[in-house]
Amino acid sequence: MTLDSAVPAHPPPPALQRVRGKARVRFALGGGITRLADLEQSGSAKIRLPKTHGGAPVAVFLNTAGGLTGGDRLDFDAAAGSGTHAILTTQAAERIYRSADGPAEVASALAAAEDARLEWLPQETILFDRASLTRSLSVDLAPGARLLAVESVVLGRQAMGEDVHALAFRDRWRIRRDGRLVFADEARIDGDATDILAGSATAAGARAFATLVDCREDAGGMIAAARDLVEALRGEKFRGGVSALPGLLVFRFLADTGQDLRAGLVELLERWRGAVLPRTWYC
Repeated sequence: MTLDSAVPAHPPPPALQRVRGKARVRFALGGGITRLADLEQSGSAKIRLPKTHGGAPVAVFLNTAGGLTGGDRLDFDAAAGSGTHAILTTQAAERIYRSADGPAEVASALAAAEDARLEWLPQETILFDRASLTRSLSVDLAPGARLLAVESVVLGRQAMGEDVHALAFRDRWRIRRDGRLVFADEARIDGDATDILAGSATAAGARAFATLVDCREDAGGMIAAARDLVEALRGEKFRGGVSALPGLLVFRFLADTGQDLRAGLVELLERWRGAVLPRTWYC
């Protein structure tokens, strides 16, 4: 036996525990009322169904792990049956922390049957310095179904003096109606996020941004009202625009801080929807 072979090899570092969570919810029409049809949850992904006292049912997705980092994964799945109206939201803002082992992953899959109305209204995602996140939203709509979906992102917490100089963020949207792709969107920030978003062609220094899509068959006739609303809410700290594509409206927003973005989105969403947001937005 040689001296080298007598020295024990260093043991591999212990595998770190990773977040794994899957949550699935289904709604169906019963007696003219939208009712829960099916619910499954596992790992750190949970669903809560607060009382809505006669309004559309609300499914609240939550992550009991308290945040995500590299190697973590959450899968959310929801479907609205024919003629139903369901609202999906989250318990709180999702936090993506510094990653040492690849990206965190969040994948959301939604489906709405004929004449259903599905609203995807999660609260903001906060990205911290050296975070890595791959996020996707996939939606299948039947003829006559309507989708209202928002996703918002905040870079760090300004009140804590946080800047995000190293970030790997990828966001992917795919919306199909009757099997045909009607909206595809890709966003990517890889590098110094503060520097990248400082450019006039990106975010002009904004620290928070959001995309809102209203997929509806009469979208073309709503563009004037949408632009009037965005213009009415426009200010130095919250600004945006809206464009129309066949069968959908696309809103884009920028804000100086996460607080400014939330305030602007709350007012816009409530005025556009004609209803208050789920209670979790105010907790």
